[in-house]
Amino acid sequence: MWPRVGDLRAFDLGSEGAMREELNRLVLAGEKGATAGLWEHDYEREGEALDEVGEQQILLGTDGAPLALVEITRIETHRFADVSWEFAAAEGEGFTSVEDWRAGHLDYWTGEGFTVTDDDLTVCVWFRVVEIMGSDR
Repeated sequence: MWPRVGDLRAFDLGSEGAMREELNRLVLAGEKGATAGLWEHDYEREGEALDEVGEQQILLGTDGAPLALVEITRIETHRFADVSWEFAAAEGEGFTSVEDWRAGHLDYWTGEGFTVTDDDLTVCVWFRVVEIMGSDR
């Protein structure tokens, strides 16, 4: 189950440390407005429903404290091989192509211990920052 802050679902981005700090910086700077998850790992195994448009969630900082209130603006699910360039660009992480996005995410998820195939369901979530609640490094 995902953490909760009050009655809102909360989430963090990437791996602890420098990666999370950089992803949070991109969100606060308005450069990152989307994130991807794996249906089987991030939702099904966690017992979580898909995000809903209009839902508000808490982005956690590197210290686990609330960093920002975000609102989900769009949600799509695709096979990993079918994630669009539109989504990859919205992640704001400097990917140069959808193939670059796929390689980066495959490396990340493999490093986290997950086997990912072209057919794995990927959850593509777009969001906007509603309120900055804390500060990250």
